[in-house]
Amino acid sequence: METDLILEKINEILVDEFEVDADIISPESNLKDTLGLDSLDYVDLVVAIEANFGVKLGEADFVGVSTFNDFYKLIESKIQNKN
Repeated sequence: METDLILEKINEILVDEFEVDADIISPESNLKDTLGLDSLDYVDLVVAIEANFGVKLGEADFVGVSTFNDFYKLIESKIQNKN
């Protein structure tokens, strides 16, 4: 799966599942602050990503993830390692 398609799909999930305005999503923005995520929201995010991309995410995967770009790279890495 190409990087652009991965980013597009992730943003689509964020907009649809978390009712976030697409205009506030930028690669360098803080993921947690921008989305207003709490611990239950992270669970919902993990479930949505797993369902859409067929990858497994654990708590350890989020260490070092602070921006949207970090999150995109994490998902892209998981997808590449799956294949």
